[in-house]
Amino acid sequence: MLDPHELYELTDELPDDLGQPVLIQALTGFVDAGSATRLAREQLLASLDARTIARFDIDQMFDYRSRRPVMTFVEDHWADYDAPEVELHLLHDDDETPFLLLTGPEPDLQWERFVAAVAGLSARLDVRLTVGLNSIPMAVPHTRPSGVTAHATRPELIAGHEPWLQKVQVPASVGHLLEYRLGEQGRDALGFAAHVPHYVAQTEYPAAAEALLAAVSKGTGLLLPRDGLRTAAEAIRVEIDRQVAQTDEAATLVQALEEQYDAFARGRGEKSLLATETGPLPSADELGAELERFLAEQTRPGDTPER
Repeated sequence: MLDPHELYELTDELPDDLGQPVLIQALTGFVDAGSATRLAREQLLASLDARTIARFDIDQMFDYRSRRPVMTFVEDHWADYDAPEVELHLLHDDDETPFLLLTGPEPDLQWERFVAAVAGLSARLDVRLTVGLNSIPMAVPHTRPSGVTAHATRPELIAGHEPWLQKVQVPASVGHLLEYRLGEQGRDALGFAAHVPHYVAQTEYPAAAEALLAAVSKGTGLLLPRDGLRTAAEAIRVEIDRQVAQTDEAATLVQALEEQYDAFARGRGEKSLLATETGPLPSADELGAELERFLAEQTRPGDTPER
């Protein structure tokens, strides 16, 4: 295999006063329901001073034809090119504790080499813990707090988190592969997947991003800023409530999801999100599909499409 060190270049001298920092992995491209990972990443970069210390060779990892970057044309010339970048940043939290943030699109190619490169950088910087961010659509209502699914290379790293799932096979992601490989090496890594109501999974859902950063803070001790996400989440909640209130059908569907959620929360041993004590309900997929269709119908002509 080619040398993983050749997959990136250092943009500055590596600091020697980091102690044993946390590395937050916030690559996007795998699911990212509600754009929660992207919003969490943007919150950190916008709120805290960031210094890029390593940049990966995107040409070796990115499939430009399947995910074409955006170019801007103005009158008679190309004015801008939104180049994809995978970078490692150094930031300091609200208590001036240094930590690392890996950002950019998930690589399409050379996963094992990329994982080896990140692991090598982590060892070089004496990273004590790697934390991955993700978000998944689930049959949960927007009127309840955003939950998270936690996973780790050692159960002690996520003490206090109850599992939402038993066993399931899913398509792999480079972030999950990184956690798996670090675990094979006996190094600590964990991840959080925020739960996003699947009827808003295609729109920005800052409540899930806030839940991710709260989980990271609790799991690592980092003091991460969340005020901007909290304000945005409140505004989105008002807008969804307004749309749902427009028809009795939508309100009924949300109420059914609330009943499922509350029943599941009361007895976490249940294998299904369906609430049997409240009588027969439509399946979670049926509820979500109906409400997603309803919300889509509320999009007015001329509205800006979601990214």
